Amino acid sequence: MTANLLDFDLEGLAAFCDQLGEKRFRATQLFRWIHQRGESDFDQMTDLAKSLREKLKGRARVEGLSVLSRHDSADGTIKWLFDVGDGNAVEAVFIPEDDRGTLCVSSQAGCAVGCRFCSTGHQGFSRNLSTGEIVAQLWFAEHTLRRQFQTSERVISNVVMMGMGEPLQNYGALVPALRTMLDDHGYGLSRRRVTVSTSGVVPMMERLSQDCAVALAVSLHAPNDPLRDNLVPLNRKYPIAELMAACNQYLEFAPRDFITFEYCMLDGVNDSPEHARQLIELVRQHASGKGVWCKFNLIPFNPFPASGLLRSPTERVQAFAKILLDAGIVTTVRKTRGDDIDAACGQLAGDVRDRTRVAERIAQQRTIVLKPVTELTANNKEA
Repeated sequence: MTANLLDFDLEGLAAFCDQLGEKRFRATQLFRWIHQRGESDFDQMTDLAKSLREKLKGRARVEGLSVLSRHDSADGTIKWLFDVGDGNAVEAVFIPEDDRGTLCVSSQAGCAVGCRFCSTGHQGFSRNLSTGEIVAQLWFAEHTLRRQFQTSERVISNVVMMGMGEPLQNYGALVPALRTMLDDHGYGLSRRRVTVSTSGVVPMMERLSQDCAVALAVSLHAPNDPLRDNLVPLNRKYPIAELMAACNQYLEFAPRDFITFEYCMLDGVNDSPEHARQLIELVRQHASGKGVWCKFNLIPFNPFPASGLLRSPTERVQAFAKILLDAGIVTTVRKTRGDDIDAACGQLAGDVRDRTRVAERIAQQRTIVLKPVTELTANNKEA
């Protein structure tokens, strides 16, 4: 079995080349050919010694993912569906803007977290993606778009690990992929422009701060534990107080001086003025003298039938944002992109052969009535 060189960061590729009896500078040359030029044919890597090229042809390959489909949105967003084998497929989305090009990348085939409002979670979970399968999404998109736009300049300036899956539950494959994205011999992305989004896997947040501290976004979606327990089941293992402490610790090593809290606006569930006031209290309680240490990104929910949830009205989202802004908390409302091709936040689903009972459990959760905030507040006061 030959090695897929997309599975290696530069250190891993140097170790592989060492096994071939080659020096480190050869690994750097090879890394540049693969990631900066998008080359997969060893014979085209003309500054490599012919003897090395022959070794590589017998021991290695550069193999991307097969594209099952491509969908182009009216707003310029592009969504690709990639085949990852065994009946599984994952999605990646390119979001063009005037000052940046962002690629949303998947880390798992499915997701085991099972958030109520996420289409991926309702499909269940099959497996983790390999490092090569994560990197292949960027490798394919970057060089495909360069050819499409007829440019030799970088097209993708930002990567967000916000596609299918919980990145920090695939930590071993995630970190080498991030290092490849950041490496100056690879894609040369800034740590500030690579974002890992997590539902709150607290122990792995601490490890990421030490191993590869990129920008961090946390899927919060509720201001208190009873509500978040229902929306984000992982909260039962790592409740909000532990999550906030982990966020503060991460800030000591983060490339940005704030954590982004993602907050999906769900009609009648988490979008009342009282919820906003609880968020303000939560932020102030855990500020630790830092002042403005976080920002909120309010996300209009993209409904799908299995969720049983609805999008908050626009005026309610704006009123919610105003309460946070008036309290001095940086708050934005995410612009929905690609919803005409199901490429917007929370809509990525792909195809997943569920090897767990996640989909079944989520179906059962739909019968759970989410308590109104007034009742939760009253219960908390009594406690």
